[in-house]
Amino acid sequence: MNSLLVLLIVLVVLMLLVARKDGVRNLLGLLINFGMIFVLITLISWGFNALLVLVILSVIILAFAIFMSSDENEMTVIAFKTSVIVVLSLMVLAVFVQHIGQFQGFAAEDVDELENLSLTVGLNFSNIAIVVMVISMLGAVAESAMALTASLYEVIEQDEFMTIEQFKNQRVIISQQILGTAVNTLFFGVLGATVGLILWFVRLQYSWAEIFNSKLLMADVAAMLLGMLGILFSIWLSGYFVEKDFEKEKGESD
Repeated sequence: MNSLLVLLIVLVVLMLLVARKDGVRNLLGLLINFGMIFVLITLISWGFNALLVLVILSVIILAFAIFMSSDENEMTVIAFKTSVIVVLSLMVLAVFVQHIGQFQGFAAEDVDELENLSLTVGLNFSNIAIVVMVISMLGAVAESAMALTASLYEVIEQDEFMTIEQFKNQRVIISQQILGTAVNTLFFGVLGATVGLILWFVRLQYSWAEIFNSKLLMADVAAMLLGMLGILFSIWLSGYFVEKDFEKEKGESD
């Protein structure tokens, strides 16, 4: 039996055992988002504007990722609103980063695999590089926004007499905790994916200049840094929205 199939079965079984009905809903959301990625790739390959397709499908993917993981309430609405704002903002930054870094196309390390293939595929690879960077950070942004929003609402529910100053202190503490774990998760994910490439550089005695000018490595680093910025922005913005909502409720109760 294929090892990937075994891992998939283990994942499905554990999600059903741990989350039960919510696990089914999360699996369905994951399946739908997998389909959305396939649709995105198909539309781009058909010649549709890659950035326009990216904007539309990013919003759809975030909606399924957030609303399929929790019941629709004020918490999930804030997390979704935050994620959309952050992703659209960083999409603009991704365009700027791509313009400066020029990460599009194929690297020298791809020459052997592409030697007998035609490269005239008729696609704007600069836009595709932007798509890759944005898609890579969607999960991290949505997870950070959802984690902070859920944590802050849990704190509010536990203490009905919490003051605004106490809430702000809790917001800072929880934000720091989530930021540290989320950034490390993203960092080690990218590091694990590039270990083979780094070993390639070391064994072939690449110079530091060649490493820092490697298109393959720097594209991954750029995506990682954008993801980290997305995590930071989503944590701050979701905390801001929850704080404003809390201040509004306290004002109405007073």
